[in-house]
Amino acid sequence: MPAYNSTFFSEEAESGRIVGNFAILPIRTKFRGPSYPTNSDYDIIDEVLDLFRPNSFFRNFEIKSNSDRTLIYGILYVSSCLNKLNKRITRGEAVRILNNFALEDFSVPGDPNFPLNAVFNGPQNRNDYDLLRGYIQQFRQELGDRLITILYKNDAPQPDKFWLAFSKRRFMNKSL
Repeated sequence: MPAYNSTFFSEEAESGRIVGNFAILPIRTKFRGPSYPTNSDYDIIDEVLDLFRPNSFFRNFEIKSNSDRTLIYGILYVSSCLNKLNKRITRGEAVRILNNFALEDFSVPGDPNFPLNAVFNGPQNRNDYDLLRGYIQQFRQELGDRLITILYKNDAPQPDKFWLAFSKRRFMNKSL
C-alpha cells in the first residue's frame, strides 16, 4: 500500500508559486507571511495534520507533485514538534515551546545542513530564498498553532497521548 499523497497539485498549478521544487500553497492563517490567504475550509496545513499519522508508518514516499514536498516538510515538522513536547506539559508551556521552535533559526532547502537536499531543490536567487524562508516560517507557525488545538482538545490538561505516541515514528527515516 503506498503512502498518501497531497491533493493540492491543482492549486499548485493555479498559483504557479514554486521555489526550487517546494510549492508555495495558500494557507488559512493569522500569521504574517508571503502565503496567499485562502477562503477554503481545507488547506495544506489541515492535510498535513490529517495525513501525519497514516503516513508516519511509511519509510518510502513516491513524490508525484511539488505539493508533496510541502506535505513531506509538514509531516517532518509535526514529528519534530511532538518530540519537543512531553506527557506532563501544560497547554501554555506547549504554546511557548512550539512558538519558539517555529521562530528559531532553521535551514531551508538548498542549505548545506538541510536533511532532505536529495529530495528538494534550493532557490535560484536571493529573492526566492527570502520568499521560501518567509513561507516556511509562516507554515511552521500556523502548523504549530493548529497542532496545539488538536493536542489539547476540549481544554485537556495534558496533550493527547495518542498523538504523542507518534513522536517515536520516523517518516522516511528522516527528521528536521
